[in-house]
Amino acid sequence: MRYAARFLSRRPRLRGALTAAALLLLTPWGLAEDRPSFRLAWSIYVGWAPWDYAEQTGILKKWADRYGINIELVQVNDYIESINQYTAGQFDAVTATNMDILTIAAASGVESTAVIVGDYSDGNDGIILRKGQTLADIEGERVHLVELSVSHYLLARALEGLGLREQDVEIVNMAEADLVAAWAGGTVPAVVTWNPMLMQLKDQPDTALVFDSSTLPGEILDLTVAKSAVLEAHPEFGRALAGAWYETLAHLQSEQRGEAVAAMAAVTGTDSESFERQLATTHLFATPAEALSFVRSDAPRKIMQSVAEFSWSHGLYGPFAPDPGFVGMTFGDGSTWGDSSNVQLHFSPAFMAEAAEAGL
Repeated sequence: MRYAARFLSRRPRLRGALTAAALLLLTPWGLAEDRPSFRLAWSIYVGWAPWDYAEQTGILKKWADRYGINIELVQVNDYIESINQYTAGQFDAVTATNMDILTIAAASGVESTAVIVGDYSDGNDGIILRKGQTLADIEGERVHLVELSVSHYLLARALEGLGLREQDVEIVNMAEADLVAAWAGGTVPAVVTWNPMLMQLKDQPDTALVFDSSTLPGEILDLTVAKSAVLEAHPEFGRALAGAWYETLAHLQSEQRGEAVAAMAAVTGTDSESFERQLATTHLFATPAEALSFVRSDAPRKIMQSVAEFSWSHGLYGPFAPDPGFVGMTFGDGSTWGDSSNVQLHFSPAFMAEAAEAGL
């Protein structure tokens, strides 16, 4: 779903004539190279931009140092590819939507845990038609979107509200980078996409936003997930991620907001005003207590059941999944859903709880 444009380089290692003894004095944990090292992949999106700010300001390193580990943040060129690489073992953690981590990593047998439930789309995803039209006018039209993404899910939910099915429109698969230009050509009748592309489309004169994710609060979640086995062996990784994340979000609620917004806007290729507009349609769980309250409610289970049913009906689990509950999931309210013998996704409150209770 989410799109990225560049890679971050590794932080340079110490070289030169320093002796091993001198290096050992630099930190009580010893050589940086001897520390457990982890890689986090992220992609350009308003809800994940805080990770770049955490890296650039040293917040991420500060929390990694606190727990005696190294965390390398890598911006991946393509959102879906970042999850594919995570699934293939090239990363220990990744930023992803709830649907994509379920259908790509968890469905592939890579057991994953949501360390941070960061936000939900509250208007960041939407359906665009031509000016003067309403959602009902979508019937029978060609709808351009990234097929089998959360845009596809949003369309299905919007059609459901109209009493229509996907067969009542013609879905045209199109790369996210091409949607804005295709719309500008004047021959595309309908587009489903996310910010910043959605914002660019909304700013054009011949457009009508006829449906957006604010109608489906909480259903499109933006997460930071890590491999469950990695967290079991190294819970300090999860604690460092949570600590860095919530310290970064605190900057957005302080006198440092202007600086933080400017930095996040720059990395996402926009300006502060446009980034603030995107934040306005993103329901950030600004504090760990707020995130914890959501995760411990029954909302994630209900949401994931809906997402799983959509995913199964569209073949996203592959041809051999017998039913929507093919992938088992556990939730912060103590409930489970799906196949208990194939639990591959966890909405764990553990690290958010530690952050909320000042235990990090």
